[in-house]
Amino acid sequence: MDSAPDPAAVRPKPRERLLETASDLFYAEGIHAVGVDRLIAEAGVPKATFYRHFPSKDDLVLAYLRGRDATIRARLAAASAHTGTPQQVLDLLIAGISEESCGPGFRGCPFINAAAEYPNPEHAVRRLIAEHRAWFRDALTSLAAACGHPDPPTAAATLVLLRDGAMVGGYLDRAATPDALARAVHAVLGGPGPSPA
Repeated sequence: MDSAPDPAAVRPKPRERLLETASDLFYAEGIHAVGVDRLIAEAGVPKATFYRHFPSKDDLVLAYLRGRDATIRARLAAASAHTGTPQQVLDLLIAGISEESCGPGFRGCPFINAAAEYPNPEHAVRRLIAEHRAWFRDALTSLAAACGHPDPPTAAATLVLLRDGAMVGGYLDRAATPDALARAVHAVLGGPGPSPA
């Protein structure tokens, strides 16, 4: 007879619980609005365990943003690996941004939100955000070049602005409709744009 799994064996380890709790709360309520004591209580870990894994709250913030960065990089890599053409990768990227920014519980870009809470550009959090954005611009530059754009860096900079606008618009007024974003991106890249429904 099979025995039921041990709940302790299935429960995530303390570091993962802290990160998961922080990810949910930081995104939903803001980083500075959520204190260490609340994170510890909601993750169900002792205070000493928190500080063993994260010597300061900023270390947890950095881990949270690194996790977001890794997820985005992995999604783009997966789309590139399983899609036929650069244009199809771009279409998937547009669809993903639109779907995310119109989804339930969407509260904007976690990197833009974090930057607003850390105004010093020399802070480690802001440096991590700058690294993420530089990687994203580089990825879009490569994608624009592969799509045949005559000025890939300018196209990429414009695409980043469109994405940022879609994120803010999606949060504030759900304005980032998939067709509107797709038309704007195709206008930048000189493509035909989406077909009318």
